[in-house]
Amino acid sequence: MPFSAITAIWPLFFGLSLIGLALGVQGSLLGIRASLEGFDNVTTGVMMSSYFAGFLAGSMLAPRLIHAVGHIRTFGALTALASMTILVHSIVIEPWTWSLMRLLTGFAMSAIYVVAESWLNQIATNENRGQVLATYMVILLAGICGGQFLLNLADPGGFALFAIISLMVSLAAIPILLTATPTPEIADTGKISIRLLWQRAPMGIIGIVLSQWCCSAVFGMGAVYATQMGFSVSEVANFMAAMLGGGMLLQWPLGRMSDMTDRRWVIGLSCTIAMVAAYFVSFEVQPSTRFYALSFVFGGFTFSLYSLAVSLMNDHLRQEEAVPASGTIVLVAGLASISGPVAGAFCMDYFGLHSFFLLLASSLALLGIVSFYRALFIPAIPSEFRTPSTLQPATTLVGTVLHAEEEFDQELGEE
Repeated sequence: MPFSAITAIWPLFFGLSLIGLALGVQGSLLGIRASLEGFDNVTTGVMMSSYFAGFLAGSMLAPRLIHAVGHIRTFGALTALASMTILVHSIVIEPWTWSLMRLLTGFAMSAIYVVAESWLNQIATNENRGQVLATYMVILLAGICGGQFLLNLADPGGFALFAIISLMVSLAAIPILLTATPTPEIADTGKISIRLLWQRAPMGIIGIVLSQWCCSAVFGMGAVYATQMGFSVSEVANFMAAMLGGGMLLQWPLGRMSDMTDRRWVIGLSCTIAMVAAYFVSFEVQPSTRFYALSFVFGGFTFSLYSLAVSLMNDHLRQEEAVPASGTIVLVAGLASISGPVAGAFCMDYFGLHSFFLLLASSLALLGIVSFYRALFIPAIPSEFRTPSTLQPATTLVGTVLHAEEEFDQELGEE
């Protein structure tokens, strides 16, 4: 990558790394603090689901805000909103106030991703766009994973961690707002209906829904589960980091494997391995090397499923449909994410803590069965119509609103 491109991009990457750290520690901190404050699991699940509802709203409304007031004002306002909401959590300790703050945080984070990704797309060229996007994903995922260890900096029951998160979000805005890179336009690309996506690739829709559902349950209630199991703060951090680290490290090799064979077999195999890991995790009662290893395997294969499902969906789309379909895919993923934490919380409340991972194992088993069945009885799409897989983390972790558009632009530039 040219030195000029690196100097233009590093302020964005620095800011996004802080956003990733803040987002990672914030989700786990709220789960731990909710348990310490005595929130029941269903209430906590609703509060955590509010983030995904806000994220979905932000992905739809952010382009309108940008058109109305511009990238810089939008980014500055929503960064301030995200910084403010985390402080309110520490001042007003009440579940419905927290739910509203999580809704606003999700909205702000989604819009921040839209602005940042559109800037990256403006800076990148056809020659380095793949490197830029891969670096962006790795930085954010590494930040979210590393953010778990910030839980060890202070007592989750106090104010300090909330203040640190707020400071990181505010600091992240400085290099991005001061960058001299021209702000890009966000074009209206239209929409493709969910019905059409279902007609083209039912397996893609099923994979997106079930993978996002599982990821949102883990991201929303994983720290609550570990806290109620009696784990210390550092053990909760290790548990969450193991799962997220697995998702970061295994996504690329699984994507490459799916490029060489029918993606449905890879999805089915990933579901089977993740299901077995989830089953054994459900019977672990003490943090140990075995427990963390199982969590790594579970997270690695579970958090990779969304990327595989999106790649499968893109295989069945015409080139001109890639851009409008991206917004619909985000809509489907967002809708699926909202119910994950609530369902996980309900199971823990009414069937015991061990049922959390058994619920996830059941969902993975369902997706695996569907995938294997379709691989056995439905012919695979010819290889000439397949598109290479791309690093596409679940939208519960990272905003990927513009990526289909960026990949589409790259394909046009290579023709």
